[in-house]
Amino acid sequence: MPWIQLILQTDKANNDKAEETLLDAGALSVTFKDAEDNPVLEPLPGETPLWDKIILTGLFEADINTESLKSQILSQLGEQTSLKLEALEDKDWVRAWMDDYKPMQFGNRLWVCPKHLPPPQADAVNLMLDPGLAFGTGTHPTTALCLEWLDSIDAENGITNKSVLDFGCGSGVLAIAALLLGAEHCDGTDIDPQAIIASKDNALENNVNDKLDLYLPKDMPDNQSHEYYDIVLANILAGPLTELAEQLANYCRTGGDIVLSGILETQSDKIIQAYSPWFNLDPIAVKDDWIRVTGKKK
Repeated sequence: MPWIQLILQTDKANNDKAEETLLDAGALSVTFKDAEDNPVLEPLPGETPLWDKIILTGLFEADINTESLKSQILSQLGEQTSLKLEALEDKDWVRAWMDDYKPMQFGNRLWVCPKHLPPPQADAVNLMLDPGLAFGTGTHPTTALCLEWLDSIDAENGITNKSVLDFGCGSGVLAIAALLLGAEHCDGTDIDPQAIIASKDNALENNVNDKLDLYLPKDMPDNQSHEYYDIVLANILAGPLTELAEQLANYCRTGGDIVLSGILETQSDKIIQAYSPWFNLDPIAVKDDWIRVTGKKK
């Protein structure tokens, strides 16, 4: 067993000291987890939010002297500090997750399948995804809501030859699904360079890389900033969606579709208020407390 994890609990005031102590003791990484049930879903830009009570987990090599490690931690943080050591099994954690990732159907024709497994329906629209590279696989309700919408308009030939923007593309799953369902061209943008890499790899896997252009926000072409797209997809969070309402509206052609997700049901009113000036909005769709907002550009 090549790894040991040391787990301790602290509070917001002492978090920095606890993290520094773990790193000074030789931790290869330190992760944070809410010790209670107070999720932080939308931090402000540049903000690193922390909960009132925090569980820190430090990862160490297995040959470390555990008694010396405990003594060092307790001497820095106090003898009252609650901590425990656990040995981690030597396994390929990415592969283990991939083994649990099964093909999923969205709507009538669209399937998202891990590329190491054969599609359940060979004649369906099968999107082959590498879970190890993905920032979005369809397992989350917000992604599922968007994929189901894409499948539903495909049934009405509503996506054929359309231009699409996937704003916050992550793994590229929405853009690739749109292309496989008949869209003519897609652009994807994301603030994370790793998302651009993942999207490129997944597009290549699905043979649509010649129809998908990917950009960091600063590199988006100026000529595509105003009423350029027939469909604008944005599966991010309610806060950014609210702030970006005018920008996303400007991307969308008159009569075009907006598809928004990453929104909790309790946040629906502010999204509707933000987008109503530009769009005739449909009734919201709900899945597991998350919603999808769609509409037509006025």
